[in-house]
Amino acid sequence: MMPSDRKKHPRLSRLITSLVTLIKTKFAMMEAGSLVSCREDISSLFPEDTLGAKDKELSSQFPSVRKVRGDGNCFYRAFCFAHMESILYNTRALQRFKDKVIQSCKVFASAGFDESSFKHHLNTVVNVVEQCQQAEEQEDTLLRLFNEETTSDSVVQYLRLLTSAHLQNSADFFCNFVEAPNLHAYCRQEVEVMAMECDHVDILALSEALDICIHIVSMEGDEQQLAHHIIPEGAEPSLHLLYQTSHYNILYPRPQH
Repeated sequence: MMPSDRKKHPRLSRLITSLVTLIKTKFAMMEAGSLVSCREDISSLFPEDTLGAKDKELSSQFPSVRKVRGDGNCFYRAFCFAHMESILYNTRALQRFKDKVIQSCKVFASAGFDESSFKHHLNTVVNVVEQCQQAEEQEDTLLRLFNEETTSDSVVQYLRLLTSAHLQNSADFFCNFVEAPNLHAYCRQEVEVMAMECDHVDILALSEALDICIHIVSMEGDEQQLAHHIIPEGAEPSLHLLYQTSHYNILYPRPQH
């Protein structure tokens, strides 16, 4: 696109600039070896030249962001990190989450999963929680563990398998929302496989499986305003995620006075 064309098509120009910024961010994170970044000012997401209406709205509501590597696993990684971060200093909530993970053995059993397929990954999540419970610097410990690729990917694999198990245990409901030949095939091909991007149905299933409410702020679409999705509707979210150009990052809302 020539400079003169950008003046004629400002919306397209902003989209292209946003894509370039996102690609640069992804490469920078890959070069740095970072799966989950430190918190950054929200302006780090925006194009350098002009701010669109959505950019301004986002920055007014969320002053900071934590970037997650765009490797196809970004939703699951962002989901677990953001939830754990939100309950790090709530001893009872952290224990409840740990208990929920341990009890998910029953979810896998009901869906017909062999224990060998999920036990290691389940234990990884439990171990991450326990290390955070015992650490003096809990935030640093959580960030370190989520940037250890083997540990972090094992957490993601657990979440993918749990999502699959919940979908199959509630097949009568979820089968209406997938395009694959059948729900089982969808789970095996689209949900359980690492680096496969998630769909809305997967987000809903994981939210239900762990009883965690999610707030997704979407930059997609031609509308001039952000789209807000609460999953499940009517609940109080414990985490806030930004969805932009098929990628998820973690948002931090402005404190309420």
